[in-house]
Amino acid sequence: MFRTIQKSNPAFESNHLSFITVKTKNLKGRGDICLFVPPMEGLKDIPLVILLHGVYGSAWEWSQKAGVHLTAWEMIQKKELEPMVIAMPSDGLWGDGSAYLPHNDFDFEKWIVEDVTRAVIDNVVSVSEKSDLYISGLSMGGFGALRLGIKYSDKFKAVSAHSSITELEQMSLFVEESIKEYEQLNKQEESVLELALDRKEHLPQLRFDCGTEDLLISQNRLLHDQLNKAQIAHEYEEFAGGHEWDYWQKHIKDSLRFFNKFIK
Repeated sequence: MFRTIQKSNPAFESNHLSFITVKTKNLKGRGDICLFVPPMEGLKDIPLVILLHGVYGSAWEWSQKAGVHLTAWEMIQKKELEPMVIAMPSDGLWGDGSAYLPHNDFDFEKWIVEDVTRAVIDNVVSVSEKSDLYISGLSMGGFGALRLGIKYSDKFKAVSAHSSITELEQMSLFVEESIKEYEQLNKQEESVLELALDRKEHLPQLRFDCGTEDLLISQNRLLHDQLNKAQIAHEYEEFAGGHEWDYWQKHIKDSLRFFNKFIK
């Protein structure tokens, strides 16, 4: 599937993190994936969590700003969490953020849904076609997780997002690129709510949270109210905190615990 692939050398990896770079037609070039793989023998068909970063960041962000790999490994060791692989891809590195949408002749959506899962399955022996898929993210990555999890509910078993952008127009709060660069022919693709309404009869397990001091709190509260009005089952929580890494480092545990409830 990939013309070229580079993998990190285990001799130089640390804290159970590894790295993959693949060349894909969807990015018209290379994409990076940071991986947490639990160091346990005999694991087979274990769940894969795709964890999406926000604007300005890349594949390293969740590990190097929030230590999610350390959090997950500690939870696994304490039996709070079943073994799972966490894949942390770049968003494609377009502008301040790609929004994980197809635009400008790149397909940042297929990069996540097709390429990332394929690269992990091909290179991590404990993950296979039988593995359950989950998706999470923060801010722009929360938008990506909710959109892609809902749109590809045949692939993703559950979604859990943090401090999420809920409508494409909110990207203008963060990026210098014109919102017109991101626009979709089908406007439904720009809205978490509209996608959820369209796929109401076949949705993954849904969860999202937001800090009470977050600049996106009103948008997240509105989405919660709209989903309730549409009688779409979901979990929504608010916690103290803003649009910041202290919040996401703490509450990624809530996503991992949420996914853990649905592991076979």
